[in-house]
Amino acid sequence: MSDKHTPNPHEKIEKNVGLMAVLIAVAVSFGGLAEIVPLMYQAEAIQPLPGVKPYPALQLAGRDVYVREGCYNCHSQMVRTLRFETERYGHYSLAGESVYDRPFQWGSKRTGPDLARVGGRYSDDWHRVHLVNPRDVVPESNMPSFPWLAENALDGQEVTARMHALKKLGDPYTDAQLRTAADEVAGKTELDAVVAYLQALGKHAPRGG
Repeated sequence: MSDKHTPNPHEKIEKNVGLMAVLIAVAVSFGGLAEIVPLMYQAEAIQPLPGVKPYPALQLAGRDVYVREGCYNCHSQMVRTLRFETERYGHYSLAGESVYDRPFQWGSKRTGPDLARVGGRYSDDWHRVHLVNPRDVVPESNMPSFPWLAENALDGQEVTARMHALKKLGDPYTDAQLRTAADEVAGKTELDAVVAYLQALGKHAPRGG
């Protein structure tokens, strides 16, 4: 009886590094397609919630400042379906709320509270004070101050250009909105814009948990 060992197919693959790499790539590709393709078709079916429209000029400018300052590093904008979250923040987040968010601000880290439903919870003046020096309204806050927002004027041409770019991506801005965008932000500061953005968050979300 021969002692010669005949390698099985698995052993042949494991010993052939090149072949194994190719097969792994094929397996990962099929797995990725199986997950991504259904989401692509689903994304086409996602419609904005009633009342959800592209951000007006001032709110859009505020959102850009919010992203620029890295606010998403500490604040998520996604209420999960867990009971303790809906009891604290309100109805869980829906995809139709974020149709016009590029990029979306869902996030996962919460050094500060979730902001998905913050619109209307505080006055404009509260937000202004909070952004300039958070400890003036929340003594224990570890949020950084953003005093320069009150000094930086908005650039109407920049905001208009941003809206034109979003329209090319599919956001249904009207010609009238594009013509008046610069006028809407004239004389406004970045602080005005961020407050307008925050006050709009969750405005059209379903009520209840």
